[in-house]
Amino acid sequence: MKQFLKTFTNGLVNENPLLTLMIGLCSALAVTTTVKNGIGMGLSMTFVLLMSEVVISLFRKLIPDSVRIPVFIIVIAAFTTIIDYVLKAWFPDLSKAMGVFIPLIVVNCIIMGRVEGFASKQPLSAVVPDALGMGLGYTWVLAGISVVRELLGSGAIWNFQVLPDSIQPILFFTLPPGGFFVFALFISLNLFLKSRISLKSTNRRH
Repeated sequence: MKQFLKTFTNGLVNENPLLTLMIGLCSALAVTTTVKNGIGMGLSMTFVLLMSEVVISLFRKLIPDSVRIPVFIIVIAAFTTIIDYVLKAWFPDLSKAMGVFIPLIVVNCIIMGRVEGFASKQPLSAVVPDALGMGLGYTWVLAGISVVRELLGSGAIWNFQVLPDSIQPILFFTLPPGGFFVFALFISLNLFLKSRISLKSTNRRH
């Protein structure tokens, strides 16, 4: 259980795919104009990542090195197609809003990186917390960025008006530069908190 929690929290904070590894940024910045889109994208990624890592881990000893990349892509594509059809069937508005970014999960470097660098070498007991940690780490950052952008850009969160009519929305936050700006703030806050924690840890040792 201790190792499970360590691996799980690693993806949430220490090796967060967005704030620390800084991979998979294109879709992250594109879909975070609303909280609904951000959470939908994050959970979709988590599903594909978890299922892909599980399958690759289970069959890792049977996959020849010469064809491992094509096999990885096929597995990822299969689960990407599943989540794409699920969204189209049950959440058509969300699917339409996220557009091409759901099918593009298949080439997201977060998933390919974890499948190639971790799942293909580790047992099932290790890949489950890794996939959940990485996926939910990706999700919470998307949700956080989405909250800031939607609140400041439209005055609402999930279509519920939050800011009074007297406060004018700042359209800058609904545009791509606004996404980069908020993302930069999140990275800065993450680095600041890590430095503070590291400083406190150093002071305790002395």
